[in-house]
Amino acid sequence: MSTIMRAGASRNTAKRILKKVKSEVYRDMTSNDIYKKVLHAIAEEKGLRALHQRYQLKDSIMRMGPAGFAFENYIASLLEYYDYQVSSIRSKIHGKCASHEIDLVASRGQKEFLVECKYHSSRGIYTGLKVALYTHARFLDLQPKFAGEIIFCNTKISTNAKKYAKCIGQQVVSWRYPVQNSLEKIIEEHDLYPITILNLTQKELQAFSENNIMIAKDLLRYDDSKIAKITGVSKKRISNLQKLVKQIFNPN
Repeated sequence: MSTIMRAGASRNTAKRILKKVKSEVYRDMTSNDIYKKVLHAIAEEKGLRALHQRYQLKDSIMRMGPAGFAFENYIASLLEYYDYQVSSIRSKIHGKCASHEIDLVASRGQKEFLVECKYHSSRGIYTGLKVALYTHARFLDLQPKFAGEIIFCNTKISTNAKKYAKCIGQQVVSWRYPVQNSLEKIIEEHDLYPITILNLTQKELQAFSENNIMIAKDLLRYDDSKIAKITGVSKKRISNLQKLVKQIFNPN
């Protein structure tokens, strides 16, 4: 029920949906099948278009694949909402012993941070200790350039990776972790839903990504003519997407 409420449902609406889904759940049913049942139940309710879109948050992030470049661009946009300045994306930096391709270089004040973005295109895959290890190895080889290291991942992180990150002071932002500041909570609490929540085609996603339009509500910053011109997406399509964004974030 908490997941439905985080997506914007009232307690009464969440209870009603949960009651309906419970009647259809059977033994050994997978979490993904339950998710689909909930999504279908929301779709059957009148006036819940915004909730239906927001509830698809995890799937919308999964749609940023297959290479994950769009996820890196999205995290860059998300960081800028937190007053980080992203100076480079996918840049090659020479360390003491090797050259490294760094996903993002972000600064806040006078400090620069190495940011590793780990993307998975399907559910149930954990980001493991290996990612934490090689991120820290890069951080050490590039000293004293960076003041800290941050890993962003769109799936859960393994217990071993959590322990290691905590031990060395590595910051991790993943699905469901850390509890008070996990990726989905950051997105939900500040309406930083990705552009993919609008069910874009792969071609549209590429056009938006190349122009650093990765947060859905950023579509409302410009008029439809300007966005159509820079992305090559038709003005009519942009206008329809803007209307959907308004429905999602301003349902009243």
